[in-house]
Amino acid sequence: MNKIFIRILAGLVAIFLALGLFSAIVFNVTDQVREEHYWHDFLSPLFSVLAEPGSQLYQELELPTSANILPDGLSVHEYDRNALSLLEHKRLSAGQLVLDITPHQIIAKQLFTASQIDSASRQVEEVDRLILLQTERGGDQIFEFTAWVVTSLLQDISMRSRSEMPDLQADINHLAETLGFRIQRLEQAEFFDSGFLLNSLADKGWVKVEAENESLLYVRLPSAEIYKIAVPCIYSEFSLPVILFLVVCAIISIALLANVFVQSFDRRIRSIETAASRIARGELDARVTSAGDEDAISRLGLSFNGMADHIQRLMYVQKEMIHAVSHELRTPVARIRFGVQMIEDCQTPESVQKQVKGIDGDIQELDELIDEILTYARLEQGGPILAFQQADVAAIVEQVIAEQRSDKPDMNIFSEYKKGSEIWKESEIETRYIHRSIQNLVGNAKRYAESTVKVVCSFDSETCRIDVEDDGPGIPEEQWESVFTPFARLDDSRTRSSGGYGLGLSIVRRILYWHGGQAFLGRSELGGAKFSLVWPRKQNG
Repeated sequence: MNKIFIRILAGLVAIFLALGLFSAIVFNVTDQVREEHYWHDFLSPLFSVLAEPGSQLYQELELPTSANILPDGLSVHEYDRNALSLLEHKRLSAGQLVLDITPHQIIAKQLFTASQIDSASRQVEEVDRLILLQTERGGDQIFEFTAWVVTSLLQDISMRSRSEMPDLQADINHLAETLGFRIQRLEQAEFFDSGFLLNSLADKGWVKVEAENESLLYVRLPSAEIYKIAVPCIYSEFSLPVILFLVVCAIISIALLANVFVQSFDRRIRSIETAASRIARGELDARVTSAGDEDAISRLGLSFNGMADHIQRLMYVQKEMIHAVSHELRTPVARIRFGVQMIEDCQTPESVQKQVKGIDGDIQELDELIDEILTYARLEQGGPILAFQQADVAAIVEQVIAEQRSDKPDMNIFSEYKKGSEIWKESEIETRYIHRSIQNLVGNAKRYAESTVKVVCSFDSETCRIDVEDDGPGIPEEQWESVFTPFARLDDSRTRSSGGYGLGLSIVRRILYWHGGQAFLGRSELGGAKFSLVWPRKQNG
C-alpha cells in the first residue's frame, strides 16, 4: 500500500480516536452537570415545602411509620450533619441542595430550620436540621415522590377549603407558584376518555404521561378529585445543544488536525515549487531538499532532482557541443574552400580531378560528423524510441567482427565466450543500437591495437556483458572517465590522422544508458584498453 495513504489513514484513525475520547469525556462531564442542575431545579421547590416549619407533611414524614406512607424504594429522614464534607456544608449553608447522582439512585440533602421545644425551659427554639431524600431506582421514583407530595398538599388544601371556606383556586395557584408547576383541576367527564388512565389512577392514584416539552402528572385525591400537574420534562442525557456543541468541536478539531497534515504537505510541495521557479530563472543548480520519508511527495522530489540533473547536464552538453561542433566543422569547411580555390588555378584535368576528390572526401567527413552529432543529440536529449526485441547478441558480435576484418585483414580480430554463455546469448535489445555500440568499440580497438583485438562475451540469466580488448598503448587510468566526454580526444593517443570526432564513446554510453546498462573502461590483459558493456537481459516495462 502507498505509504502516504497509510499515513493519512493512521492520522484519521488517530484523530477520530482522540475526538471520540474527547467527546466521551466532554459528554460525561456535561451530562453530569446538566443532570445535577435539572434535579436541583426540580427538587428545590419540593424540599422548600417539606422544610417549612410546622409543615404537616414534614410532621407526617417524621413519624416512625413514614416509610409506610412513601412509595416503595423512597425514604425521607433526618441526616447526620457530621457526615457532611466541607464543600457540602458550604453549599447547604448557601441554601443549595447537595445531590449525589449515581446510575441507579439519587440522594438529595437539604438544610432547613425547624422548631423544637427545649425540655428544660419549655421554650420554642429554631434549629438547623438536615433532611435527606433517597431513591433506589433513580429519576422515575422522583416523579412518584412528586406525585405523592403534590397529592398530599392538594388534599390538605381541599380539606381546609371545606372547613375554612377560603378561595380554593387561590391556594392552588399559590402552591403551583411555589413548586414551579402548572396545576389544573379537571372534571373527570370532560377529560378522560381513556380507560387505561382511569384504571391507573384508580390503582396507583397517579399516572405520568410524556408530552412534547413537558411531563404531565395526573393525580387522584381520596375525594375523587383529579388534577393535572405539568412538570419539566423528564431528564434526557441526549440534548440537541450538547450534540451540536460536540459536532462543532469535532469539526473544529478535525479542521485543526487536518490543517497540520495539509501544512506539512503544502510546505514540501512549496519547496518543489520554489526549486522549479529557481530553475526557470536560470539557477540550474537548484534542488529539492529531501525529507527522508518514502512517500509520493518524496518520490516527486527525487524525480524532480533527477530531472534537474538531466536538464543541467543537457545544458552543459549543449554548450560544449556548440563549441565543439563549431571547432570540428571549421577544418573540413576550410579544406573545401581551399580546394575550390585550387580548382580555379588548376591547368590540367588531372589536377582538377585531384582537388574534386579531396573536396568529396571532406564532404564525406562532414556528412559523418553531422550523423554522429545528430545521433548523439537524439540519444542525449530524452532518448530515441527504442523497439526492444529478442535478438541473438552473439550473432551481432560475429557480424561486427566479420565487418571489421574485411577493413583490416592483417589484424587478428576474434571472439571468445565464457563457458556456458551460449545458452543465454539472446536478450531484449534494440539491435541497431547495440550493433553500433559494439562496432564503435571494436573500431576504436582496431585503430589503436598493434596486432590483436579480442571480444569476450559473458552471458548469464540476468545480464549480458561484452569486453573489447586490444594490445595497443592503452589509456592512463586518470583519463578513463574523460574518454566518454563528448568531443574528447586524448593528446597522446588520438590525433587527427587516427580519425574520429570524440563522439563514438559518448554515443556508446548513452545507448547502454537507454538499455538500463553501463559502459566503462579498464585495463586489458593484452596490455591495452578494455572497454566493457553490461546490460540486463530483460528490459523492465
